[in-house]
Amino acid sequence: MAEEQSQISEMSFEQALRELESVVRRLESGDVPLDESITLYERGEELRKACQSRLDAAQARIEKIVAGTDGKPAGTQPFDADGSA
Repeated sequence: MAEEQSQISEMSFEQALRELESVVRRLESGDVPLDESITLYERGEELRKACQSRLDAAQARIEKIVAGTDGKPAGTQPFDADGSA
C-alpha cells in the first residue's frame, strides 16, 4: 500500500485524473468481483484526494496572484473559465 501511495504522489494531476476515471469506469461496469471492487474503490479514493489536494493548491496560488493596481492584494475573485466576467 505504501508503494501505491508513493506512485500517486509521483503522478501529475492529469495522470491521476485519468487513472481515477479508469477506476470509475471499471466500477460502473459492474463486471468487477466484490473484493476487487473494494480495492478499486480504495485506490479511487486515494486518487480523488490527491487530485483535490492539487486543485486546492492551484486555487490558493491563483488567489495570491489577484492584486489591485497598487500591487496590494485586492481580494480574491472566482476564476471565470469562459471570460464572461
